[in-house]
Amino acid sequence: MRWAYAALVTLGGFLLTRGVLRVVSTRLRKLAERTGSAALTIMASVLKLTSATLLFLLFVLIGLHVLQPSPQVARWLDSLMFLVVGLQVGLWASHAISAWTASSLRRTGTGAGNPVVMTMLSWFARTMVWALLLLAVLDNVGVNVTAFVASLGIGGIAVALGLQNVLKDLFASLAIGLDKPFEIGEFIQFGDFLGTIAHVGIKTTRIRSLSGEEISISNSMLLDQTIRNYSRMQTRRIVFGFGLPIDTPRGKVEQVVEAVRDIVGAVENTRLDRAHFQRFGPSSLDFEVVHIVQSPDYNVYMDIQQGINLALMQRLEALELTFAVPVRTLRADGAVYVPAAEGGTSPAG
Repeated sequence: MRWAYAALVTLGGFLLTRGVLRVVSTRLRKLAERTGSAALTIMASVLKLTSATLLFLLFVLIGLHVLQPSPQVARWLDSLMFLVVGLQVGLWASHAISAWTASSLRRTGTGAGNPVVMTMLSWFARTMVWALLLLAVLDNVGVNVTAFVASLGIGGIAVALGLQNVLKDLFASLAIGLDKPFEIGEFIQFGDFLGTIAHVGIKTTRIRSLSGEEISISNSMLLDQTIRNYSRMQTRRIVFGFGLPIDTPRGKVEQVVEAVRDIVGAVENTRLDRAHFQRFGPSSLDFEVVHIVQSPDYNVYMDIQQGINLALMQRLEALELTFAVPVRTLRADGAVYVPAAEGGTSPAG
């Protein structure tokens, strides 16, 4: 009779509890769809993933209790029940943390979670959950948890010393997530490398270079360098120069300055800052022009600069002027030699 009662408690309790969990999960999911609550969605998914095996095992142990076993067997049954419940709670908590992380990463705008920070927090929270459950189970079966934790602390120091480079990268990853010097998809330069951020991990950051290959660099080494984030540019300040022959008349120099101002001022998506006859060079009259491109896009800048260069060439042709070329005057044995072209020399009187 006791065996029949134990079987009834086992099967009845399992089916009833599973049915209640399923109904509650369905109600929570429908309520979450109506209200748009992320918390209710997470609760519904957590309950839906209740392990049927652990639930059945729990009621098997409850059913065995009905048989009124000896005190020693009862203690073992209690320990097993604590273990089963702990495993189920750990699964619920782990899934809740993962679902919360995924929900935070799906959000956009000011409420969006940083991938690096969220991943690290999720990993740390799940580790803490399972560590606490392990200590609780060990304490339940009679293990001296205080001595166990102390030994883990000593071992942890030794492990930390051996993994200091890994930990350095780990904290650098956290710094990247909190300070956000760059994010996935942004174009940066560090050292001689340029590329787009493809992935920010716990130890390394992967960058897709302009030539197509993937560059992996440790987070700590990356943060030790000066990083230029071109994706966060609002405008581009462009400085370029050119020269005219040293014997260009003053009147034409003034015309060139006005021509450059007219050319740059007429171009869309850029704003003239200044254009000046800058200095007397060794063999040329040097000009400097500064304009502000109203777009961070590199291709837009190149199109604008190309248009300015072509228009400047056309205007100089109209003024019967040419760009200056480097000229050197050499004296040898009393004669003066002036290069007639880039490749040779011609005697001068």
